[in-house]
Amino acid sequence: RLGGGGVGQTPDFWDNAYFDGSYWHNGTPTPVKGFCTDVFFDYAKRFIKSQVDADKPFLAYIASNAPHGPMHCPEKYSAPYKDQSPHVANFFGMIANIDENVGALRAFLEEEGIAENTIFIFTTDNGSSSGWRVFNADMRDGKGSEYDGGHRVPLFVRWPNGKLGGGWDVTQLTAHVDVLPTLIDLCEIDAPQGVKFDGTSLKPLLYAEDKEWPDRILVTDSQRVKDPIKWRKSSVMTADWRLINGKELYQIKLDPGQKSDVASGHPEVVERLRDFYEAWWSDLEPSFSQDAAISLGHPSDNPARLTSHDWITTQMTPWNQGQVRSAMNGDQNTGFWNVNIVEAGEYTFRLRRWPLETGAAITDALPAGDPVPGERAYRTVPGKAIQPVKAILRIANQELTQDIEGNPVEVVITTTLPKGKTRLTTLFETKDGEQYGAYFVYVTKN
Repeated sequence: RLGGGGVGQTPDFWDNAYFDGSYWHNGTPTPVKGFCTDVFFDYAKRFIKSQVDADKPFLAYIASNAPHGPMHCPEKYSAPYKDQSPHVANFFGMIANIDENVGALRAFLEEEGIAENTIFIFTTDNGSSSGWRVFNADMRDGKGSEYDGGHRVPLFVRWPNGKLGGGWDVTQLTAHVDVLPTLIDLCEIDAPQGVKFDGTSLKPLLYAEDKEWPDRILVTDSQRVKDPIKWRKSSVMTADWRLINGKELYQIKLDPGQKSDVASGHPEVVERLRDFYEAWWSDLEPSFSQDAAISLGHPSDNPARLTSHDWITTQMTPWNQGQVRSAMNGDQNTGFWNVNIVEAGEYTFRLRRWPLETGAAITDALPAGDPVPGERAYRTVPGKAIQPVKAILRIANQELTQDIEGNPVEVVITTTLPKGKTRLTTLFETKDGEQYGAYFVYVTKN
């Protein structure tokens, strides 16, 4: 796996840039050769073969980071699209590489003699992040949008032994929450007791059974703010309608590009979909104050590695390594983590400007890293030196400070903590009072 949501993001192994990187394999950073997507598929095939050789079933979930910015790929894949901008050419090249890898994986399953009895699913996680301005199947907008171009995605299912070989489209409204109930149903596995699924099995639709499908209502939204905002970037969906942000209404079968707002002509539809959203919101609202917390002191993750990617702040956090290298200015330099102290006791905090694998000291500058094919890599940003004289740690109603003398690689602070959830803030402060968050913190339960 990589760190964060994409190669070169702050939690990723330092200086990763799609080619010849280091990824965590069973919890251990492992250097590899080749383009990242090729590596992920290669390791997946190794895993599958080990299971086949041991005559064991398997679940292989290959979540490639591509196609995702920054746009990098081997030049042979981007070359056919050179008439586009470099951004789009490399985006399409990433897709071509994925297509090749999916084909190679299917051929591998054939070679292993398991293709006929393997449920093979191909899907994506959101609308197009780049090429939608070139081609978008008549949908409106792209990734992150409340319109269909932001969240309508393909899903292909193949299972020859299960009589799922393709040949028809499922046109009813379905969603990602349906995948798990569907797999449980197809594999004839009993659902766990007491679990309430948000989705439903798609087995009747996959087999084109003569069964009436309910006119369900689904909601999607894109919040990306600290505290959820009602109706923010929301779509309330039925098979025939899309209610956007609680106001705009589109007849999706007649108007797939969502160009003509017909809300004024169908007030009863608007009211029905708004009522559903209100009930949906009320069901979720009690959880809004329950911020997710990173566990500290858990035996499976001790020491824990924290990065600025997961700061909670009103501004954008330094979520990629280029921003860390440049020591983002202003409010974006600081934030806090919500943490859960799993067990009371003594904890040691190691505050660092640069991650452990660099060996760099707190006040060091770093040279720019090597470029790779495609766009500018995060690692090509020169690493800015900062000159802090003091480190500050705030947690569980404690504020601990330590002077920084010389040029250490880290500041080490040890304290005793009670069990439970709290906030953690770590800062480096200059002699002029300017503060930078410690971008990397390693926490050990002693």
